[in-house]
Amino acid sequence: MSPTTEAAPAREAAARPPIPRRRRRHRLADRLVLYTLAILAFVVLAGPLLWMLSSSLKDGSEVLANPPTVVPRELHFQNYVDVFEQVPFARYMLNSLFVATVVTAISLLFHSMAAYSLARLRFPGRNAIFLAILSTLMVPFTVIVIPLFIIVDWLGWVDTYQGLIIPMIPHAFGIFLLRQFYLSLPRELEEAAIVDGAGLVKVYWHIVLPLSRPILAALGIFFFLANWNNFLWPLIVTQSQELWVVQLGMQQFTGQHGTQYHLIMAASTLAALPTLILFFVLQRRLVEGIKLTGLKG
Repeated sequence: MSPTTEAAPAREAAARPPIPRRRRRHRLADRLVLYTLAILAFVVLAGPLLWMLSSSLKDGSEVLANPPTVVPRELHFQNYVDVFEQVPFARYMLNSLFVATVVTAISLLFHSMAAYSLARLRFPGRNAIFLAILSTLMVPFTVIVIPLFIIVDWLGWVDTYQGLIIPMIPHAFGIFLLRQFYLSLPRELEEAAIVDGAGLVKVYWHIVLPLSRPILAALGIFFFLANWNNFLWPLIVTQSQELWVVQLGMQQFTGQHGTQYHLIMAASTLAALPTLILFFVLQRRLVEGIKLTGLKG
């Protein structure tokens, strides 16, 4: 390499105009604003979680101390042991895990089939059916809870796993989200498979579903979290403690003669742990699924 070639980058760097001080100050100010907003967002969003974790390691008197203490004076890991010893909390968590997992799996299957038929198949009344499904999003769950309970009672599903699972499967949001995604898929892939002799079931199972993994993962997170944190419907439809979910189990620490706040915080931390793990493991899929969902159609 010649000296002229080596000196060329140095001459180009020297020829560049220096960055004005005002621009540097603007960049520094922008970074300070961004860092400040990030810290505020962290305090607002993660603050309650950190306070719950801190309170779960305190004793009963320190939780209600005034002024409050941020860091426990002494770590009481026994609180987590007491949660499982005083109530069958492991059974409650298994019930929540079973109900949330089954509802999520069945919902993804049925919603994807319904959304694909509404996005690709041509039949009379297709748009009217989609609008009717979409209109149910404007009906609060509290409005239909009494008629829903009457139907479940008539079917004999009160205080059963069927009563906990089946009424929670249909949801218009999943059909809407998946339909919008299927409308954005290129038709050429499906048409090529049909030309090769594949039927609609094969096209759906071998082409559409594999392409739907990001949006199905994102929707699965929403469904799992909603059913894991569900409180109202399990409270109404269950009677025996053997079917209680984790949200109902935590109310047992509220007694007639006092509330064990330190055990409630420990139980809440245990209940939040699976959802946090699920979110951090699948957060990339969640972002991809939301980005891939178009507003076409």
